[in-house]
Amino acid sequence: MDYYLSPTHTQRFDLEIKNSQFITTVCRTNGRDAAKAFIEEMRQRYPDANHHCWAFIAGMPNNAHLWDQSDDGEPKGTAGKPMLNVLQHSDFGETTVVVTRFFGGIKLGAGGLVRAYSQAVQEALSQTEYENVYPRSPVQLKIAYPLLGKVEYWLEQSDIEITNKTYSDNIVIDLAVIERTWPEHKTALTDLCQGSLTLIEPDNA
Repeated sequence: MDYYLSPTHTQRFDLEIKNSQFITTVCRTNGRDAAKAFIEEMRQRYPDANHHCWAFIAGMPNNAHLWDQSDDGEPKGTAGKPMLNVLQHSDFGETTVVVTRFFGGIKLGAGGLVRAYSQAVQEALSQTEYENVYPRSPVQLKIAYPLLGKVEYWLEQSDIEITNKTYSDNIVIDLAVIERTWPEHKTALTDLCQGSLTLIEPDNA
């Protein structure tokens, strides 16, 4: 996957169906702990709500270990699962969706609930402001001190992130590279250093 979508900030969307109010809050969350913390935050924000149903993909969309959902008291399979299904088909990752329901006195039935929670998430995601997130991999670059200046300058102009630097006999720079563009950047870096560098990548670590 070249990239996936993720919310730029926490966003709220309101929907009313047969007098019930559905408040959908979408948040960028990296990892299960962040997702669970956000869900708890929504419970505290709307303590009088009848339900806080939720679903998350708390990492890359293809990492099923970071998927989860909950009906939070609604009939089994009528809220969390439909919400997660919408998320799975949305290209969003690192995303948690909480649908907070205030019951309006008219029962929707199982089918109606599935449609309502699905619609709440679909409409929210269609309006969510997002950014493209490019999966990154760790790479370690080892160079001699005389090369540091031009290598740092080159890295600043690229899409590569510097995550750490270690100074010893040589300089070791930890990088987070975008998988799609790394082969081209690797060639450019090697040319820049005239081959006087060591690269440690996941495949040869």
